[in-house]
Amino acid sequence: MKFFEYAEPASLEEATELLQQCAGAASLMAGGTDLMVMMKEHVRTPSHVVNIKKIQGLDDFRFNAEDGLHIGALVTTRQIETSAVTRRHYASLAKACTDFASIQVRNRATLVGNVCHASPSADSLPALIADRALVHIHGAHGKRQCRLEEFIKGPGRTTLGTDELVTHIEIPAPAVRTGKVYIKHGRRSQMELATVGVAVTLTLDAQGCIKAASIILAAVGPTPIRASAAEALLQGRSPDQALIAAASQSAATAATPISDVRASAEYRSDMVDVLTARALALAIKEAKQ
Repeated sequence: MKFFEYAEPASLEEATELLQQCAGAASLMAGGTDLMVMMKEHVRTPSHVVNIKKIQGLDDFRFNAEDGLHIGALVTTRQIETSAVTRRHYASLAKACTDFASIQVRNRATLVGNVCHASPSADSLPALIADRALVHIHGAHGKRQCRLEEFIKGPGRTTLGTDELVTHIEIPAPAVRTGKVYIKHGRRSQMELATVGVAVTLTLDAQGCIKAASIILAAVGPTPIRASAAEALLQGRSPDQALIAAASQSAATAATPISDVRASAEYRSDMVDVLTARALALAIKEAKQ
C-alpha cells in the first residue's frame, strides 16, 4: 500500500472542499471494504483518503408511507437486511443485502458504497433500480439528484464528479398489491459474485391485472439491464403461466452476457429465462397476499 494523506471531515462542505482540492486523486471511505482491498492490491492509489464517518446525518435510515425510505451513506448492508421496514416494504433489497458477502463484511460495508463501486454483478443495484431509487449527491457546486439507473455508467463508473459524494439513496414508498423479489444465482449465495441476478417489482390492480412491472438483470451486461420489452409485454394483462414464460424469454433476449470463469454467455442467457420466470411467479404471489 502506498503512502496517502488521511482526513476526517466534520461536514459535507469540508469533505467536498477536500475532494475539490485533490482534483480526483482522493478516495472516499465509509465502510472501506472495497477500498482497502483495492489499495492493498494497488488497483487504487489515492493521494488522500477522506473518511466521512464523522459527518452528521449520513447515518440517516428512516421510512414513512408518503416519502418512502431514505438510506444514508453510512448505513450498512447489515442494518438493511435486518430491518423490519425493509423486510416488509422492500423485500428484494433486504434479500440482496442478505446475499451480499460475508456477515463480517455486511457489518461494515455500506449500501451507498456498494452502489458507487458500480460492479456489474452488484447484488444491491437491480433491486434498487427496480424500485425506482434516486441518488442524492452533494458537491462543491451544490446538490443534485438522479435516478440510480442513470447514475451507473459502466463497470466502476458513475456520474459522480471528482468533488461530489452521495449523501443518501431515496426509494419511493411501495404501492398496494406490490410484490418484490430478488434472485441471485451463483455457486453459493454468499461470499460469491452473482453469476446472474434478477430483480422484479410488480404491482397488480384491483382486478388482478399487472399495473406495473420492473425487471432488472445483473451480471449479464456492463451495467444492470432493464428488460423493457418484457415489462411492456406484462403491462395491463392478467398473469398466467403462458404470459410469464413469454416475458421470461423476452428478458433473456435483453441480456448481453460475456463468458468468463464463472459461466458461459449461453448459460447466463438461459438462466435469465429461468430466474425471471421464478421471480415473476413469486412477485405475483406476494402481490396477491
